[in-house]
Amino acid sequence: MIKTLKIAAVVLAATLPMQSAFAAEKITYLFPAPDTLPAFAPFQIAKHKGYYADEGLDVSFQIGKGGADVAKQVAVGNADMGGGIGDTPIVTRANGLKVKGVALLGGQALTQIAVRRDANIQSPEDLRGKAIGVLSFKDTTYYNLLAVLASAGLSQNDASVQALGPGGIIKLMISGDIQAMSGVPEWVAAVQGAGIELDVWNINDIFPAMAQAMFASDDTIEKRPQAVQRFVNATLKAVREIQASPQQATADYIAAVPSHQGEEAQITDILTRYTQLVYPTQAPLQLGQFDPARLKTVQDFYLSNDIVRTAVPIEDTYTNQFVQD
Repeated sequence: MIKTLKIAAVVLAATLPMQSAFAAEKITYLFPAPDTLPAFAPFQIAKHKGYYADEGLDVSFQIGKGGADVAKQVAVGNADMGGGIGDTPIVTRANGLKVKGVALLGGQALTQIAVRRDANIQSPEDLRGKAIGVLSFKDTTYYNLLAVLASAGLSQNDASVQALGPGGIIKLMISGDIQAMSGVPEWVAAVQGAGIELDVWNINDIFPAMAQAMFASDDTIEKRPQAVQRFVNATLKAVREIQASPQQATADYIAAVPSHQGEEAQITDILTRYTQLVYPTQAPLQLGQFDPARLKTVQDFYLSNDIVRTAVPIEDTYTNQFVQD
């Protein structure tokens, strides 16, 4: 009898890991760009260090075609969650796609304006007549540039705005064929790494643009709120680790994405930029939360510039239920 009990205990112990693995809830997360970009370090670190697994999630990553495409795929159920910019639902919900932001990766803008120091650009007014690079004409880098130009009474017609893609922006900033760009910290680091002196403007001082956000559909939020909550918890834990030590986060990130081996100094520089320029969040908000007033300001600008034609209720574009004190 005792022998039988021992055998049963051994069999039970051997099957527990298998049962635990089967119990993990699957989440497919869709990135707007290649998942090896440092912008997505929090997700890679969270997966590598087992934070998703600790939350009972089995997470797989896939790659979409920009934030608007991600929001569409999430809205129609082709992915459980996905990422883009915090204001993306303002555009997508106006088109009937029921997706919301569920957490922000920082309280500041992802996009900054970078200008070549030798171009003598001291203020937005000085962008008149300059060649300026953006990712595309249907992207937040372009929309944010419009806001910066508008702050000086200018429009896109007052400058030579060019949609160049990330590689083209970096190449032409280095060559001097464009004198300014609306871009993310990685691009700024690449241009400065080539020895070009830049001045970087924090766009928050001009326009309340937004950081990356995690999206989920209304249906997923209603039917799987615990899964969304656990994904948000794990990802924000990794963001806080990057804030605490970009150097240690670099080691964790490169362990997760070995293709960046040998780029330790550059990755540390980029993660430090995110810590200083993107992740900081102003009280009373905490990391991850949306500010409805900020969203409303962005929507008003988008309406006035025909980026969207229909206003949607701001409360339909986000939820803070997954980021609580």
